[in-house]
Amino acid sequence: MTTEVIDAVGTWTLGDLEVRRIGFGTMRLPQTGKALIPDAVPRDRRQAVAVLRRAVELGVDHFDTAAFYFSPLLSANELVNSVLAPYRDDLVIATKVGPARDAVGAFATHAMTPEALRGQVEENLRQLGTDHLDVVNLRIVRDDQFAERFGALAEMRRAGLIRHLGLSNVRPDHLETARAIAPVVCVQNPFGFGAFAEQREMLRLCGELGIAFVPFYSLAGTRREAGAVEGEDSPELLAVARAHEATPAQIRLAWTLHQGAHVLAIPGTGDLQHLAENVAAGGIRLTGDELQLLDTADRQAL
Repeated sequence: MTTEVIDAVGTWTLGDLEVRRIGFGTMRLPQTGKALIPDAVPRDRRQAVAVLRRAVELGVDHFDTAAFYFSPLLSANELVNSVLAPYRDDLVIATKVGPARDAVGAFATHAMTPEALRGQVEENLRQLGTDHLDVVNLRIVRDDQFAERFGALAEMRRAGLIRHLGLSNVRPDHLETARAIAPVVCVQNPFGFGAFAEQREMLRLCGELGIAFVPFYSLAGTRREAGAVEGEDSPELLAVARAHEATPAQIRLAWTLHQGAHVLAIPGTGDLQHLAENVAAGGIRLTGDELQLLDTADRQAL
């Protein structure tokens, strides 16, 4: 497989940074099974390194990571640093701040003050081995001091520590407040088959504003961390998959990308075969009839 496959899906810009519309999410890279739990089983380091290297070879240039993506033995940021640094000019590394995990992996207090957020930004800078962060997404866990916290990130952007700002897990009012403080280049929100009305509203709003919409759980849909379950796919989705000689997961991903040119997918995996399948999904062109059929399955998944 060459980069022609990933090129087929096109590009979008995060501020002044152009990226292909299929990226890579690193959340599952440090461990196997369910992610972000204290007793996560670490993935074999050689396998994780091989996946990252192969992603670059396949043309992936947008990597989503975070300091709180780690297992007892592996850290996503450290893996990204060891494999991708020194970073090529055409690679975009996006990270997020807000949530925090303690040394054993349990979620602890979130960064609710400007000082705590600065500490998280500096932690990402150290772990990634860089003097600035391409994109920092503020993940919302509570509404407390949202404007103050986003304003603190805007100050760090003006100081040169951050190039562009984004939001994660937000509502339209968060986006409106943030845009009055500083430019927002992307929104990371859950979206997939069976997406709720408010999730669809954010997809639409970002398209109108020219902001990248970066869905997480695009493969799992409403199952979120539990992941998609083999055998539970709808007849409509299975029929389209057979027509394209593709997996149901590839059709879910292709359908997500068809929701708008501003949609950037960041499917994550620690498996080389799944990586190849995810990238190949960018080359799947769904017909109008197939999209209508999948939209029917999408509504039934609600």
